[in-house]
Amino acid sequence: MWGQGHFSGASVVESVSFSGIAQMDEDTHYNKVEDVVGSHVEDAVTFWAQSISRNKDIMKIGCSLSEVCPHANSVFGNLDPKKIYGGLFSEDKCWYRCKVLKIISDEKCLVRYIDYGNTEILNRSDIVEIPLDLQFSSVAKKYRLWGLQIPSGQEVTQFDQGRTFLGSLIFEKEIKMRIKATYQDGTVIAQAEYGSVDIGEEVAKKGFAEKCRLTSSTNICEEKKSDPGQLVLRNLKSPIPTWGHRSNQSAFSRPKGRLSGRMILDSKNENDAGNHVTFPKDSLAVGDFNLGSNVSLAKIKQDQKLIEENERLKTEKEVLLESYKTLESKVEQTIQELQQEKATTMDLTKHLESTLKTRVGTRMKNLAAKVEILKEIRRVNINVRFGNDLSDALRVLEEECFTNPASLTELERIWAEYSLAQENIQICENVNEVSILIARRNEVQQKLNMAVEVFILEVDELPLNKRLKTLQDLSTSLEAVYGKAKEGVNSEEILKKFYGWKCDKREEFTSVRSETEVSLQRLVGWFQNTVKAFDLSVEEPLTSEDTIGVIDEILEKTESSVCKELELSLIEQGDADKEIILNTYSQVLQKIRLEERLIATVQSKYKDSIEFKRQIIEYLNKSPNVDHLLSIKKTLKNLKARLRWKLVEKNNLEESDDHDGSEIEKIKQEITDLRNSVFQEVYREQEEYEKLNSLVHKWFPELPLLFPEIGLLKYMKSGGLLTMSLERDLLDAEPMKELSGKRPLVCSEVNGQIILLKGYSVDVDTEARVIQRTAAYHRAWREAKEDSGLLPLIFLFLCKSDPMAYLMVPYYPRANLSAVQASVPLTSEEALKVMRGVAQGLHTLHKADIIHGSLHQNNVFALNREQGIVGDFDFTKSVNQRASVNMMVGDLSLISPELKMGKPASPSSDLYAYGCLLLWLSVQNQKFETNEDGIPKVDQFHLDDNVKSLLYSLIYCRSSMTAEQVWNAECFLVPKGKSPPNPEKDTEYTQYKEEEELKTENLNKYKEKTRNGEANFD
Repeated sequence: MWGQGHFSGASVVESVSFSGIAQMDEDTHYNKVEDVVGSHVEDAVTFWAQSISRNKDIMKIGCSLSEVCPHANSVFGNLDPKKIYGGLFSEDKCWYRCKVLKIISDEKCLVRYIDYGNTEILNRSDIVEIPLDLQFSSVAKKYRLWGLQIPSGQEVTQFDQGRTFLGSLIFEKEIKMRIKATYQDGTVIAQAEYGSVDIGEEVAKKGFAEKCRLTSSTNICEEKKSDPGQLVLRNLKSPIPTWGHRSNQSAFSRPKGRLSGRMILDSKNENDAGNHVTFPKDSLAVGDFNLGSNVSLAKIKQDQKLIEENERLKTEKEVLLESYKTLESKVEQTIQELQQEKATTMDLTKHLESTLKTRVGTRMKNLAAKVEILKEIRRVNINVRFGNDLSDALRVLEEECFTNPASLTELERIWAEYSLAQENIQICENVNEVSILIARRNEVQQKLNMAVEVFILEVDELPLNKRLKTLQDLSTSLEAVYGKAKEGVNSEEILKKFYGWKCDKREEFTSVRSETEVSLQRLVGWFQNTVKAFDLSVEEPLTSEDTIGVIDEILEKTESSVCKELELSLIEQGDADKEIILNTYSQVLQKIRLEERLIATVQSKYKDSIEFKRQIIEYLNKSPNVDHLLSIKKTLKNLKARLRWKLVEKNNLEESDDHDGSEIEKIKQEITDLRNSVFQEVYREQEEYEKLNSLVHKWFPELPLLFPEIGLLKYMKSGGLLTMSLERDLLDAEPMKELSGKRPLVCSEVNGQIILLKGYSVDVDTEARVIQRTAAYHRAWREAKEDSGLLPLIFLFLCKSDPMAYLMVPYYPRANLSAVQASVPLTSEEALKVMRGVAQGLHTLHKADIIHGSLHQNNVFALNREQGIVGDFDFTKSVNQRASVNMMVGDLSLISPELKMGKPASPSSDLYAYGCLLLWLSVQNQKFETNEDGIPKVDQFHLDDNVKSLLYSLIYCRSSMTAEQVWNAECFLVPKGKSPPNPEKDTEYTQYKEEEELKTENLNKYKEKTRNGEANFD
């Protein structure tokens, strides 16, 4: 190898072989001082270094490898860990000797560069076979600081810091190694010194290593070493640097080994601060490097110069070749471009020759087309471009602007005075004082009546509807053109700016249009004169130059004028123009809205005035009486007395031994008629109460104070639900034993409707709370009634003899979810329909600030298996008392986790119970799995994605969920495909309906027998 290439003319060098280099490793003298340069650090006490005496060896190895390895064969088959290969270092793409430490995979191997000590993972393609004369021992040796070891349990951070610190002391620095011992694997135990600094002591002082407890030199040789596998892994964790900058630390760098044929090492004259310098070539030639007695130093120096010169020439040759190829490529590209340009020019010439023949016709045709477009543009309304429509709108707003009627101010003043008088009456609780307030109110009422008449007459003369229609049409047309307006734009400066801009644009456009018309007229005149020039019948001599010669100038001017007007008409408006128009449009729209609001205010006040005039005329200077209500109450009293007497008479006849059946039947019919009459009068009484309630709110707040005996205040507090005219013993009620677990429940029939009567034990305080809670529930239901999703409340009445309150509600036999699922369970489509209605019910309650707190399968009803409604709750209990009851559906608790933790009930806890019910309906009889908090796991069930998404939101993420969002959930809105018919389920449902009809028929017979005293109680 050394006799080839650059060394072919140096016979002395040819005689030098690498066997001599291998001999140097074998002649190591122990207990001697050796000068080395650090090349790689493994940990705080272990590093690799190269003997200064072998720097020429490194240079020779590098030169030889650079010639051999690029042409060598890549390795294949099994790799020998004892063999030395050539490895291509990934960062500088140079070849270095290496040994394989570990096979990572079929393509990757972990290698160590033996002449430097560092490791790297290489592809097999980057590892090649090298000749036998390069198969000698490594230049770098592994050293370990004498008497030191890594502390046990050292952390990775401290390990890396120790490695960095040792590197700053030894890397690329000439250090003296006092050899103490050697491991069996070749690791040298030595004391390292850099100048007067003992490197081992410095490492120990920093705490990165600790003293070994050694008793003899034998222990040194047998000192326990770190696991080589761990060392390799640690080295791989930090990035592998380039040969010129190989250090894992930023504070020092590693020699490359060779760079352009020159060896780079630390100078022996390196100062204590650790500044790095390179060996001059003279130093390399005259240094004390003993390679053999037959090698002259002058010859080595000469060969070195030849190597460098050869490398330089090779580099220059490569640069010149690359430059030649680049220039050749540019020449070829230029030739192609010239050919293309020539072809293009030829095509253009041919095109010009062909177009010149039709030049006049083409030019006239194009001009005629542009004039046609211009005619169309002039016919089209150009209001938008110059804001003519906005100007028209402003003119309409200014010329026909609507102003407040003169009487409106006076009317509002008196109306405010009237409202204050009404408030004073409403808060008054003294009958004597209220009379004075009523008199004062009546005076103001007279004034208000007169002001209302004046206002009505004045407004009747105003064309409000016509003006409002004009404004609406105006805003509609402007919005169709300009779209959305800006918010908060309100300034007269905007209109001034608009008028100035419009004037400038109009002047410019008028000038351009005038120029176009003059040009076209001149062209038309030319055509008229030209006709004479070509008319043979015209005998006057005409000069063709004067007549026809100016056509080019005329055409040029005409085309320019037409194009200028087209450009002005068709070009997109600039940002400044758009801003002015948009601001003006927003200002106009605000004026329109302001006037519309003013008209709406006047119309609303007009409507109130008409209503006031219509209603107050009957009660002017007098208060409404309650005689009609008292008459109804008197009638009710007589009917209830007659009903009680008939009930007593019936009981007496039934208990007599010789009772007449026909007589009893007659009395029963009379009792039924009397009951119906009682309820008819109760409904009439409620209607009268509602009229009085309306009068109280609108005109006569004094009625509850003036007539306390009619109980109007209680009626108003109950939201129209409370009646004082019903009593428990007046109803033909049947006990519902199966439903009376918590409170007495009876079933009856009122006007053909089956009702339930719920009894609540109440005292004075509980009675007020029951009325308040039922009133709130009833008002929430009354907002939407059938669409509320709630069970309606019919009547609330109090027992006169016992501390009981009775609530009358509709009765839906076997319609609650518990009964439905026990008989014929709902299908998935039916369940979604029902639960959407339940969500509507919860939304109605939550919107009224009512928390149900007691939602479970027994008070949720599925009417006709498709309409879901939420049942009422125990009105004697607070929401937290209701929510504290442990509600279960199957094995699943309906109590939310926050309630279990003692937090108050909330809409979120209602939604949790709702979610559990929906899950129960969706999975039918499948078993529930719950977590440690009792929350069911939804993932175990195969459900529709939309249903599963809703269940996740209801059960796990309820903080941001509302009942309205549930009602609008996608699983309720997406139309479901019609389920295939299920004959088995249809038959089951038909049998269930027949059984229900039979039970109802038997119940009616039982009631009839009970009335006749013929029931068989056996």
